Amino acid sequence: MEPTAPAPTPAATRNTESTAKIVYVLYLLSFAAGITTLIGVVMAYVNEGDAPEGLRTHYRFQIRTFWIGLLYAVVGGLLTIVGIGALILLFVAVWLVIRCVKGLKWLDQRQPVPNPATWLW
Repeated sequence: MEPTAPAPTPAATRNTESTAKIVYVLYLLSFAAGITTLIGVVMAYVNEGDAPEGLRTHYRFQIRTFWIGLLYAVVGGLLTIVGIGALILLFVAVWLVIRCVKGLKWLDQRQPVPNPATWLW
């Protein structure tokens, strides 16, 4: 019989919730210092495996926010040459804020992200 992992204690769950909250805040701080986004995605990758399923949806959502946001930002940056890129970059900024605010709301209500695989919000 394989040993089972102990159930997470309330303190461990709260610590993971705090970590997820920190990742959302780091993403929001990326407007002032872009490196915070990289720190946030690394934290999300590190903590995703040990988190309970409800919190795991937040980490998946955060990881996807990083990669999809990077894709949108690269496309927007390339399209600044033809003029439409500025609008795309503005969309990326609004998109990031909406995703982080909604994620923080769900986290505060202790709800999982309803659809962590979404490309929008």
